[in-house]
Amino acid sequence: MLKRILLSGILGGVVLLLWTLILNTVFGFTARVEMGGIANERAVYSILKENVTAPGAYMANPEPVPGVGFPPGEPVYGIRYSGIGHEAAGRMLFVEPAIVLVAAILVAWLLSMTSRRILSRYFSKVLFVFVVGLLLAVFGDIAKIGIGGYAAKTSLLLAARDVISWTLAGLVIARFMRAPAEAADAA
Repeated sequence: MLKRILLSGILGGVVLLLWTLILNTVFGFTARVEMGGIANERAVYSILKENVTAPGAYMANPEPVPGVGFPPGEPVYGIRYSGIGHEAAGRMLFVEPAIVLVAAILVAWLLSMTSRRILSRYFSKVLFVFVVGLLLAVFGDIAKIGIGGYAAKTSLLLAARDVISWTLAGLVIARFMRAPAEAADAA
C-alpha cells in the first residue's frame, strides 16, 4: 500500500506542478491576478525600504479623524516583506515543488485511510481530493479576503485555481490509489 500512496501522491504532485507551470507561464495567471503595477513605483519603493525594515506583515491605515476614528471609505494597505530579495528566487524554486509533492503524498495517504467504499469507486476518490482542495481554498485563499488582504475577486480566482488544481491531481491520484483488495489482486 505504501508504494501506491507514494506513486499516486508523486504523480498527483507532478500534475499539480505541471498545471501550475502551464497556468503561470503560458497564461500568466499569478502575475495578472495577484500582482498589479504601482504608479510612481520608485518613490513608493524608497519609502517602503526606509520604513519596512524587518520581515513581517504590515498595515498602512489612513490618518484617524478625532472623534470619528478611521475615516470610512479610505483604503487600508497590506504590505508583506519576507526579508529576502531577488537573489533568493533561484533557491525558492526548490521549496514550492517540495511542498507540493509532500502535500500530494499526504492527500494520497489520507485517501488510503478512508473506507473501502470510497476507495472502490473512482468518482469517490476524485471527490475526496476535490473536497481537500475545496477546504484548502476556503481556509487559505478565501480567508484572505478583507482589510489589508486580497480583494474578493482575487481571492475567489485563487480559490478556483486551487480547487481545479486539486481536482486535476485527484484524477491522477484516484487512478493509482486502489482499495486494499484491488491492490492485492493487481499484485
